[in-house]
Amino acid sequence: MRGMISAQTARRAVWRPLWELPRRFDLIRPLARRMFVARYRGSALGLVWAVLTPLALIAVFTFLFAGVFGARFTSGGSTWDYALYLFCGLLPWTAFQESVQQSSGVVVAHANLVKRVVFPLETLPVAQALAAIAGQLCGTAALLLAALFMRGELHATALWLPVLLAPQLLLTLGASWLVASLGVFLRDTAQALALVLMVWMYLTPVIYPEAVVPERYRALLSLNPFTHLVRSYRNCLLEGLPPDWPGLAYFTLVALAAFVLGYWWFARTRKNFADVI
Repeated sequence: MRGMISAQTARRAVWRPLWELPRRFDLIRPLARRMFVARYRGSALGLVWAVLTPLALIAVFTFLFAGVFGARFTSGGSTWDYALYLFCGLLPWTAFQESVQQSSGVVVAHANLVKRVVFPLETLPVAQALAAIAGQLCGTAALLLAALFMRGELHATALWLPVLLAPQLLLTLGASWLVASLGVFLRDTAQALALVLMVWMYLTPVIYPEAVVPERYRALLSLNPFTHLVRSYRNCLLEGLPPDWPGLAYFTLVALAAFVLGYWWFARTRKNFADVI
């Protein structure tokens, strides 16, 4: 009986920090702000780089795919429309990519906190994810302003944005917890992750429309959860349509699974962080 009670107590101890996360927001908020600002601290242009970097990507991709290859996301769409759709797809992907990449070294970067038993290490990837979401929201505001300037209208369906952000945050947190732990034990995690994320982005219809994908590959494209999230963002922000509900439900299920698995792995391995670091 004692062994059974001890096992139950151990399981509860693993999940207890997760239930306490909302009470840690006073700690997470300044951490997220510091992580967001630290990316550009010391540079001459500062936060301007948060705008210039995606603009440079959009300019290059638009020139190559829309200008050279004549790709269009909508029939009869202009080059400027291509840029808007590209920007819309890049926003959620970039936030996810940045958070996961930065999380691969976030525990090692805060090694001084690892040996503090009372410090909740699970908040570090959470702060990283929220910093990335903050950057995405700034980009979304710029996207909506650009759409208003180019098209002269905004769609009320943009109000669905929180519905899209919630499962995206779940997936980001799960992946961030997982790679944060792996980054402690496997120092090649950041390099391997950069390769995986690059391949994943090109397998997601971010820089090209789904219509150009041959029919025989459409089923594989649908297995990619980010395909459905990107489609829903474009529906809501640019096309005046509701989210792709079946696709968003699939994405949410994948996000929930990743959230649980990522946190479980982080919680089970964190007791060994101090020994490795």
